[in-house]
Amino acid sequence: MKRFAALSTIAFAIGLQAQDLPHQLAPHEVPLIPAYKEGLAAGARGISTPPPFAPRTMAEWEEVQTLVITWTSFPGILKQIVRYAKDECDVLIVCSDQDAVISTLQNTSNGGPITDLDNISFLEAPFNSIWMRDYGPECIYANEVDSLYLLDWIYNRPRPLDNALSDEIAAAKNIGIYSTTAAPWDLVHTGGNFMADGFGTAFSSNLVLEENGPNGDYNTTVRDAAGVDNVMNQFMGIQPGRYIKMSTLPYDGIHHIDMHIKLLDEETLLIGEFPTGVSDGPQLEQNIQAIMANYNSVFGTPYRIARIPMPPSTGGAYPPSGSYRTYANNIFINKTVIVPTYREQYDTTGLRILRENLPGYRVVGIDCDDSGNNIISQSGAIHCITKTIGVADPLLIRHQRLTDTYETAIPYDVEAYIRHKSGISGAELYWTTDTTAGYAPVAMTAGANNTWNASIPAHPAGSLIYYYIHATANSGKQQVRPI
Repeated sequence: MKRFAALSTIAFAIGLQAQDLPHQLAPHEVPLIPAYKEGLAAGARGISTPPPFAPRTMAEWEEVQTLVITWTSFPGILKQIVRYAKDECDVLIVCSDQDAVISTLQNTSNGGPITDLDNISFLEAPFNSIWMRDYGPECIYANEVDSLYLLDWIYNRPRPLDNALSDEIAAAKNIGIYSTTAAPWDLVHTGGNFMADGFGTAFSSNLVLEENGPNGDYNTTVRDAAGVDNVMNQFMGIQPGRYIKMSTLPYDGIHHIDMHIKLLDEETLLIGEFPTGVSDGPQLEQNIQAIMANYNSVFGTPYRIARIPMPPSTGGAYPPSGSYRTYANNIFINKTVIVPTYREQYDTTGLRILRENLPGYRVVGIDCDDSGNNIISQSGAIHCITKTIGVADPLLIRHQRLTDTYETAIPYDVEAYIRHKSGISGAELYWTTDTTAGYAPVAMTAGANNTWNASIPAHPAGSLIYYYIHATANSGKQQVRPI
């Protein structure tokens, strides 16, 4: 267990007064916008010029060193997140009183005490709200796999303590941080409205255009779509023509795409599905069809679509009559995927679909809809209140999964793109038709441009083959995909 230095008692008092702020802009916050905007113009944070290297934005399924949360409202849900996450990485809890958090972790509520505080760190620093996803830092790498940096946008809420928290996290973790907080590179954005594939493609709703356009509340520089794309390219490595933006949904009050869509890997889009013609279903379907008609994955092939039900409210209503309930608001933490759950009759289907599309992962649910932990009523869940920080030395493996085939006579070729800053000493393909019997290794052969190749032997019709890729860096670091 580690503890980072506190800032100031006065700052804590400011943070505590506003800890239960909703996901949306609260009515009492509207008059605060001018002062917040003026404060933004007063000075930049972090390194406010573009990196001198070609940045690569980390995908969520890459290896994680730290999960960050702010300890405030919904402590029952936060405690369960800590319980699962500490098995996978360090958990950094930003709080105003470390001892109070420890007391909650060690009491008997919400699954029993967490007595082992290994892999748990505390940062006593001021903050405004629980919505870490939206104001916390993104992760970028130099030269794909070299130095790790954090990246911070202007937060689209008049919450100055939240907006500044990325700098405190960067200092606590001793990681350099870039930011789009000063002209001519200022950009307003929010983490719930962003997802990336790790190779230059990103997705958002058109909210990012509205916030940086002539009617934005927080921007000092007005940008059109090309201007937004340029900032994202310079600071995050999102490639020209690969920043995919979708129409906002009529009944999604915050317009964050993590409430209805999720990249599960470089080519798979998990899409929330409403009953035909209901709620945001028609606009969401138009958005997906536009993606399929105009974009391919990084592999040059159409995106795979995995549909998952959007549960109704307890009374059977969908937005705008009921709150959003979504399984897309999940989070990868290395080998574990934490998913918001609601009611068993829908959860069994939602968890099954995720497990089918995420072989090898531990997929676990946390109830976000019960009377004591009804966070979903605030248009947010697990993804919205967490942020991950990637490892400093990623061993990167990109692979396009094999699809079902009628071929039974020739082997099945497997190709993977594998990189580490020290170089790759070797890679293996492991396959089996019976996971209880173990996996057979096949050495992969190095090819051009960081690619490695191997083949799975041909099998008769009806066979189901499981496989994964393992690589070892020259430094000795090892990694598998799926992780």
